[in-house]
Amino acid sequence: MSDCDCLAHRFGNAADHEDRERRYPSDLTDAEWAVVRDALPLPRWLEGRGGRPEGYCHRTMVDAVLYLVDGGIKWRAMPADFPHWRAVYRFFRRFLTQGLLTELHDRLRRRLRVKEGRDPEPSAGIIDSQSVKADATVGAATRGYDGGKKINGRKRHLVVDCLGLLLAVLVTPASTTDRDAATVMLPCLRERYFRLRLIWADSSYSGALVEWAQRALHLALTVVKRTEATTGFQVLPRRWVIERTNG
Repeated sequence: MSDCDCLAHRFGNAADHEDRERRYPSDLTDAEWAVVRDALPLPRWLEGRGGRPEGYCHRTMVDAVLYLVDGGIKWRAMPADFPHWRAVYRFFRRFLTQGLLTELHDRLRRRLRVKEGRDPEPSAGIIDSQSVKADATVGAATRGYDGGKKINGRKRHLVVDCLGLLLAVLVTPASTTDRDAATVMLPCLRERYFRLRLIWADSSYSGALVEWAQRALHLALTVVKRTEATTGFQVLPRRWVIERTNG
């Protein structure tokens, strides 16, 4: 059986299928699937924790989710050569609610860090936020106005490692300050990543937050400031990594 074969066959699933050909740019290549396949958490039913074998190939399901995310389409707009959108949605929700997506992401991040000659667990990170506009379909309770950026919508707060790989994500109304979001994210980060000791940030995280992070979390929050004499775009040490991730 080739690397193209799905986890359904690998786990003894009874579902019939043909090996999926790569049809869309968002589809995994055979090499990518080989990495993802080995990093995928085991299904509950295989570990005797309830549930039943899936009826669809995991590679097909992953390709379907990637197609939806890459194209920004509605679930109901799933192309007909993928399984029915409801089946794909159930697969996605199960992986999300059971924490399997997070586990898969963390396994892939650790592998990449090791490949780059780093420790699997990060000791430093970069925090930043980005406000994005939200249309009328976004409820008023989950959006707000960012007075600094003059944007009505939501704000995504990110923490990445030194390679720009995600460590944490928090989505809030755009009216939420960076400091308030950091007081939520940093304790979770400190608990989850035992080696984490240093966080680089911009001036919006300065002030009492720096002292609190050191005192309460034993975390050095280092503010990287722009040079006052410089105008226009400036590549800032360490912070450019998260700017690339935001981009």
